[in-house]
Amino acid sequence: MLRHLLVRNLVVVEEATLDLNGGMTALTGETGAGKSILVDALALTLGTKADKGAIRTGAEEAEVNAVFDLSDQPSARAWLEEHALLADGDCFLRRVLSRKGRSRAFINGRAVPLRSLQELGERLVAIHGQHAHQGLLRPAVQRTLLDGWAGHRRLLSEVRRRYREWRDLRRRLQALESENEDREGRIDYLRFQLEELATVAEELHRLEELEREQRRLAGAEELLETIGQVRALLTEEEPSAQTLLDRALSEVEQLAAERAPELAPAAELLESARIQLQEAAILVRDFGTSIEPDPERLAQVDRTLARIHDLARKHRVEPADLPETTQRLNAELQHLENADAEMVGLKRAEEAASQAYRAACARLSENRKRAAAALASELTERMQELGMEGGRFEIEVSPLPWEEGSAAGLDRVEFLVATNPGETPAPLARVASGGELSRLSLAIQTATADLGEAATLVFDEVDVGIGGAVAETVGRLLHRLGRSRQVFCVTHLGQVAACADHHLKVMKEKKGERVRTRITPLDEEARVREIARMVGGSRVTRQTLAHAREMVAGATS
Repeated sequence: MLRHLLVRNLVVVEEATLDLNGGMTALTGETGAGKSILVDALALTLGTKADKGAIRTGAEEAEVNAVFDLSDQPSARAWLEEHALLADGDCFLRRVLSRKGRSRAFINGRAVPLRSLQELGERLVAIHGQHAHQGLLRPAVQRTLLDGWAGHRRLLSEVRRRYREWRDLRRRLQALESENEDREGRIDYLRFQLEELATVAEELHRLEELEREQRRLAGAEELLETIGQVRALLTEEEPSAQTLLDRALSEVEQLAAERAPELAPAAELLESARIQLQEAAILVRDFGTSIEPDPERLAQVDRTLARIHDLARKHRVEPADLPETTQRLNAELQHLENADAEMVGLKRAEEAASQAYRAACARLSENRKRAAAALASELTERMQELGMEGGRFEIEVSPLPWEEGSAAGLDRVEFLVATNPGETPAPLARVASGGELSRLSLAIQTATADLGEAATLVFDEVDVGIGGAVAETVGRLLHRLGRSRQVFCVTHLGQVAACADHHLKVMKEKKGERVRTRITPLDEEARVREIARMVGGSRVTRQTLAHAREMVAGATS
């Protein structure tokens, strides 16, 4: 429920801070005092669109903060958790309007799109009034209310399950049928592609070996030339490395033997180098004899690799990925070649699922029709209590075309109402009078009080055009609704206000050259005086005060 509301610089409200309670709260005040300010402010925190004209004159920004207790609102908690916005404790909503830019929205301190406020707001508050969004006018909401009142959750669950099963099979069948339209052409094309790939299948297994062979064959001439140069440097040219090394070794050996024995280790190293040079020369010579240019083999390897690379480009893969491509095309070919048998099986399964879905929908429709008659009868009785004598409420459950079927079944549920005797019931959305619409909403809410998600209900001017006993009935209905929901009612009737558990008075006061609106919680005595004003006018007498006390005592007894 709504625990706290702060309004700053909104229209004529400079600043108002309210701590709110459960049960029924009445909002009253003189005509033009701005009784709907609280409703408008709350609507802003729930994502209602607003323009810069709502910002108080002289201010750059308007701000509304709302704090909700979610202890009894699992749907709102689940939504917050799903969107990673759940916080410990209460839920904080904030809306800021600015003259310099777009409005900003926050949930638990995090900036969110306006749509997020709207989605969460639907789970927190339901506003009923002439100037508010009317969820009850939407066929989907009407269907949900009827289903909730009927209590056929198992039937709804079965319809949803049967629908998903049928839809999934239908999608698979449609995909297969779409493939089948060009199946033969696709099969021929796949076979052609696989035949192409088969021409290089063996070579693909030794792709790396072929690439190495190509590099060797392509460089044979250059390699032989280089090997010849190396051999010449090592042993054949004069002076060759071997000749120079032999000469150096002879000189060092002679010095070591005759005059510098310290050079003996150098002589040994040169001897070792001479032996290693000879071995290297032999290896170079032998490698050179193994190289033989083969233009024909090179051309053959080039052609094979060119074919492999052409196929890789065609299939938009790397050459090494062609075996995997072959497997994929083979799998598709087998799938298409077996499609006839698969399609027969899918058609049987889809038809069986369709029949099961239709049967579940038929059972749900029968249940809905029985519930619709009972709920309509109850709502018709409420209409008589609410000053619409002779009015009639009907709930029409009509079949939808097969193609419009959904997880909610094959029914269109529509609330119809005739507010006067002799009228033909028309859709609820066409009710001309905002006051009548509000009272009808009240009748529906009180009949389905335990079904809706929102823990806070706001009724704005539900008592337009009524008085006397009907007004007292409206007040008692709202009070009764306040036992299971938090209820706010903007009213101008003392009979309604007398039924409230809490009372807020909206007043205009002049401050210098400016007029501002102030919202004040009333204690018991102030409440009696306000109800006396509402009943007797601006002149409050002992008699009107006594009458007001009697009204309060009678309403709460």
